[in-house]
Order: sequence, then structure tokens, then C-alpha cells
Amino acid sequence: MYKASMIFFLAALVSLASFAQESSSFRLPPQEIIDLVEAPGTPSVSIAPNHSVIAFIENPGNPFLEDLAREELRLAGIRIDPLTNGPAAASYGTNITFTDLEGKNERIVQGLPKTPRIRNMRWSPDSRHIAFTHTVEAGIELWVIDVAHARARKLTSRQVNDVMGNALSWLSDSKTILFTAVPETRGEVPVRPLVAGGPIIQENLGRRAAVRTYQDMISDPYDEDLFEYYAQSQLIEVDLDGNEKLIGAPSVMWYFNVSPDARYILVNQIQKPYSYIVPFTRFPQTLEVLNRQGERVYMVADVPVSDDLPQGFGATREGPRSVQWRNDAPATLFWVEALDGGDPANEVEYRDQLYFLQAPFTAQPTESVTLELRYGGITWGMDDYALVYESWRRTRRTVTSSFNPGQVQPEKSVIFDRSFEDRYNDPGRFQTASNEYGQSVLLTDRRQRKLFLTGAGASPEGNRPFVDEFDIRTGETNRLWRSEAPFYEFVVEIIDVNRPSVITRRESNDMAPNYFMRDLRRNRLTQITHLPDPFEALQELQSEMVHYTREDGISLDGTLYLPAGYNKETDGPLPTMLWAYPREFKSADAAGQVSGSPYTYTRVGATSPVLLATQGYAVLNNASFPIVGEDDKEPNDTFVEQLVASAEAAINFLVEKGVTDRERVAVSGHSYGAFMTANLLAHSDLFAAGIARSGAYNRSLTPFGFQGEERTYWDAPEVYHHMSPFTYAHQIETPMLIIHGADDNNSGTFPMQSERLYDAMRGHGATVRLVMLPHEGHGYRARESALHMHWEWLEWLDRYVKNKEN
Repeated sequence: MYKASMIFFLAALVSLASFAQESSSFRLPPQEIIDLVEAPGTPSVSIAPNHSVIAFIENPGNPFLEDLAREELRLAGIRIDPLTNGPAAASYGTNITFTDLEGKNERIVQGLPKTPRIRNMRWSPDSRHIAFTHTVEAGIELWVIDVAHARARKLTSRQVNDVMGNALSWLSDSKTILFTAVPETRGEVPVRPLVAGGPIIQENLGRRAAVRTYQDMISDPYDEDLFEYYAQSQLIEVDLDGNEKLIGAPSVMWYFNVSPDARYILVNQIQKPYSYIVPFTRFPQTLEVLNRQGERVYMVADVPVSDDLPQGFGATREGPRSVQWRNDAPATLFWVEALDGGDPANEVEYRDQLYFLQAPFTAQPTESVTLELRYGGITWGMDDYALVYESWRRTRRTVTSSFNPGQVQPEKSVIFDRSFEDRYNDPGRFQTASNEYGQSVLLTDRRQRKLFLTGAGASPEGNRPFVDEFDIRTGETNRLWRSEAPFYEFVVEIIDVNRPSVITRRESNDMAPNYFMRDLRRNRLTQITHLPDPFEALQELQSEMVHYTREDGISLDGTLYLPAGYNKETDGPLPTMLWAYPREFKSADAAGQVSGSPYTYTRVGATSPVLLATQGYAVLNNASFPIVGEDDKEPNDTFVEQLVASAEAAINFLVEKGVTDRERVAVSGHSYGAFMTANLLAHSDLFAAGIARSGAYNRSLTPFGFQGEERTYWDAPEVYHHMSPFTYAHQIETPMLIIHGADDNNSGTFPMQSERLYDAMRGHGATVRLVMLPHEGHGYRARESALHMHWEWLEWLDRYVKNKEN
């Protein structure tokens, strides 16, 4: 009796242990992975508008957890550091070095702060100065660099307000900077009342307000006060001598834009009442034009809260939107207005109308082109030539047209009319250059007869970036250059179009990326940089772009990484990790197009699955998982079936290739890839284990659409139900590791999604582990988090995949 009771007691303890929270510190993976995670960052590159100087900005590695653990406020869809009055957990540059275009005459900028935290770098239009912000412990400072002398100095004692992310701008005189400052009269921080003054009430009286799921919304009157306190800013003008002038009164300013001639300022100001269900970008707002004295000269629009938009990706609000200055004119406003009520369900001939209004803004707005699809932007050029872009997501159609902005209601001339899914026929992007106002306009040749395009150059052989010239008169393109095997090389900037030369970044399987000057006419290459390779250890891995076919005939691809020195003849098949992210298509042909290049150098982020190849795993990275719905079919109607078919195709290929043990395959992904992972474990027995990072698993919690799905839960309940792995948690018998950032701020992927899936799986006796990484958002940035994540991966994979007993 005693023995039986003791056995029962011990069994109960074991059972309790299996459900207990595990209290532990951060763990470390093997040293090979630590070295790769801690590898120094690659410098960023910024080229002066006049192409005289290149600035190299040093980037630190992953921050430490204490950097992410600072207090932050989550208000109106943004995260604020209350000490600095800027963005929480922001990334910074730590040093700046100049060279000429040949990589010579290197000069390290002097006079920088002792511990630089550089953000918001802006070249002056004449390329003689760079403005930037420097973040200190309790504020943000405005600094300027004299480029010729490579010397930095603090410009003003005022604190910059960078909460809204549009902190500063040069005027076209290259001597004056406009910036948003913390108002010196704003007073003390609001204090939350100890006792609530009443209930929090939201009410809707028959008005349709269907919005997607957002994080970090305002939730009560105290949040409103905090948002207004930190978002309010004072617009200030300062010259290079430090002389200041206040412009207007403090306001909650989303952004400001200075007219090219620097006479006027377009200001977007957020108004009350603040919404509790949408971010600040959809709050009530006014758009008005001020003069340099801060006086209003024209009210462009008074926009109500945008929480009641029609359903669908083409939905937009009525009234003026996308209000900006023409880059090619001294002071001319332009904007678009919906002709279909903003509702994509309305069948109309034209969707949008473009308007112009020239200073002094006393005339009526002038009608310009009408658009059949939804407006997507303009690239300004000459007085009589500009490009306008429009698109419609439902049909995947995108159109680029030219028009004469000097005419009233001009005709459009279509240049490109194509599917934006079709990467093989993507003509690239028209390139721009700075004009006399320091604004971006179309890059042309000397006679203004030719434009220039650069693009990724997707092809069946992989990406082959290119430079084309486009003849304005004939509409024909001519290829000037294309990346050639065995290198992957893409254009960073076109330097000269009359004697064609470009700056490129070039790499190959065994050559780390560096920057080069390429003379296109003489096909001459001059190396500019000799950057050290922080990932030299990864070059011992074997890598190969592979191609295979799904059972429905769709071509798939991915990059296969194998351990250093691996030989399938002597070492046999390996435990394998399949890493993927599903993507939706309306065309099977487009879904089967090759992405990536077989000639890139192996470089990885701190949380990359490729690092598993250093520990004896085969890794199929970025495996194709297309979800296709042609004609009147929606991709998600067969989401699960297509996931399983893609997984089967990948595994079958790797097994037939002789590198993978079919019984030892794991699947993993991040965000929508985590959603994929959970679905594969719920609906197939293909895998020995799964690892899901920062996913959403119950689609009833995102009822007004998610990812590419624009139908609501009530439009297609069976689709939401079938796509939700939470619904099938009782079917997940494969060991599953769930990882999530405890402070995830991505729309739809609330940390609760992982917690609830874990609860459901635990309740059905599954083998499952939940790891919540403190202070992390949707991606994992802290050194401690990245290293612990790799430790978790290896522990889970070694236990349930590598050392699995068949």
C-alpha cells in the first residue's frame, strides 16, 4: 500500500513539473553561433546629392536587453521613450566617415559626441552640410556636420521632439533647418488619477466602423493626456549660426513639408477627439499652409477620423489625401480625391482625381489627370513631363503613365501596364536626382530625352540587376548593363548619365560585398571599399539555390545550406530545418517565378535559421510556399492544402537529393511563417518538430482581415475557421516550440495568440514549450534574446529531430 501510494505521489510530482513555469536565466548557444550573432554590423552608405562625397555610417551590433528595457509609453499606435521624447528602442549610427567616390581621402568626422547615437541624417541640398539628431539619456539634440572639414557641432540647445518621426528638414537655401522641438512651456508630465473619474465608454450609433486589429491604442482619458503631452511640438527655424525663430504655436504635429522655394510650410496637425480603435494616422487632422511667420494662408483640408473606411485593400477616405508639394515647381500643392466614394466595391470608370493649386492659393484647384485605378504616387520631371502610378490589388494590376502637368485635364500616355506579381517583367524604377530646390525629380540625360531605370532583374536564372535607358519620344528601352554570373551586383546610385557610371554593391559566393564604381561605357570597375567580412566562418558552409516542383506543377525554389565538409556519400542524410513564409498570388505562373540569386555571399541576421548549418543541420532557407487563387478563386480558400503540398514537395526533393532524412525534418517560420508552421503540424505528419516565432493562430481574433485576406470573419467564417491552427490544437501531436516577443507591437500578432495556443495544446496533452522573450517586439533585437533563441532552437531540435528515435 505504501509503495503504491509513493508511486502515485511521484507520478503526480512529475505531472505537476510538466506544467510548471520554468524559472531560468538567459542561456547561451555554442560559441560558433555566439561569434556570428555578435559579428559587427556593416556600415550604411549615404551619397551626397552632388555625388562628391560618400558617408559611411557605422552601425552597432545587437543592443543589450537593458537598452530595450527602458520605460516606454504605448499610445496611438506608437511607442515613445518618455525620457528622450523620441521613439522607443530606436536604432542608431555610432560614427561617420567620409571618402571621395574613388574610396580615397578618408576622413573620420571629428567633434562628434563621446558616445554618438546618430539618427535622422539629412544632406543639405548643396551637399556642404549634414544635419542629424543625437540621442542622449534624457533628450534628443540637433547637430550639424561641415562636410569639407569633416567636423560636427551641436547647433542648438533646444530638445528635438522625434515622437512622430518627422523631426527635421533643410530649406532649399542650404543654410536653414526646420525642426520640431519639445515646447519649453509644456509643463509637468500628466499624472494618472488614483481614482477613476468614471467609466470608460465607447459608443457606436449605427455607423459602420470595421477596422483591422491594432496594437498600442489609446484606452482612456489619461492616455489621451499623455499622447498630447509627448506628441505636441513647436516648429522652429534655425540657421547654421544657431539663430532661431519660432513658427506658429505648439501643436500635435504629424509632419511638415517645406515648399521648394522655402516660402511656405505644409503642416498636418492631429485634432481631437482621439480614437481608441485606430492609430494616430487615422485621427482627425487638419492640413494647412503656413507662411514663414507661422500664419495660416490656406486651409487644404479638415479631415474627420478615418475609422469607418469601406472594406477592402482599395478602400480610402473621401476628400483631399496625399497632399504634397510639387518637387519641380516653386510652390504648387497637389493632392488626389476619390471619385468612387473611397469604396472599392463601387463600379466606376475612374477611381481618383489629381488636383493642383499654385501659390498664393487664392484660385480654385485645377483638375489634372483622372486615374482608373487607385493613386500610387508621382515622380516629377520637367514642366511638361511627369510620371503617375496607379494600381488595384484585387487584380494585381499596376500602371505607370506619363502626363503633362502644365495642361488642364491632360491625357495620360501609358508606359507600363502589368501585373505587379510578375517579377520577370518588372521594368524597374525610374531614377531621380536633386534639382535646384534640393527636391527629387526624374534623372534625365543632357537633352532631357532619356530617363533611366534600375531593377532587380528577376529571371529563371535568379535576380540579375540592370540599368536601362528609356526614350521619352519612342517609349523604347535600351539595356545599358546587367549583372553577370558568377557575381551578384546591384546599382546603389547612378552617378553620371552622359558618361554613364554607377556605384554598385558587388558580391559572389566567395567574395564579401563591397562597393564599386562601374564605368558602363568602358565596362571598367574600380573598388571603393574594402570592408571586413564579419561572417567569414559561414563561407565554409555549402550553399546552393535549388529548384523543385509542387504536385500541381508550380515551380518552387529555396536556398539549401549544408554543414562545412559535408559529403552525403559518407555522412548520409542530415536532420533538416525547413524555413519559409507563405505568399499569396493570383497567378500560378507568377507564383512559380524564381526569387533571389545563386551568387550572393552568405550573410545572415542575428536570428537567422542558417546558423543551424554550423551545428550539423541541413537548412532549406526561404523555401517557396505560394498560396494561389486564380480567376474568381481566393488564395486562402485552399490555404492549408497548398501549405501541405509545398512542404511535401520540399521534403521529397531533399530526400531524393540524398541530403535529408525524411524522419528528421523540422519546420519553422516567423510571423505568418509561424502561422504556417502551426498549420502544418495540425494538418500533416510530415515533421518531427516545429518552431513557431511570433505568430497569430486564432483568426477570429483578427476578424476584419489579416495578411492578404480582405474578407471579414462574417464574410467567410469557414475560411477563418479552417485556417486557424488554434481550432485544430487537439490534432497537433508533433513537438512544438513557441517563441514570442512579450512586447510584440505588430498588428494582429498579440502575445496572447501564442499564450492561448500553448494553453490549448497543453490542455490536450501535447509536447509544447512556450518562451516569452522580455522587452522584445515583433522581431528579436537584444543580444541576450537572440542568443537564448538559438539555445532554445538547438535544445528542441537536438532532442526531437537530430536525436529522434525512429
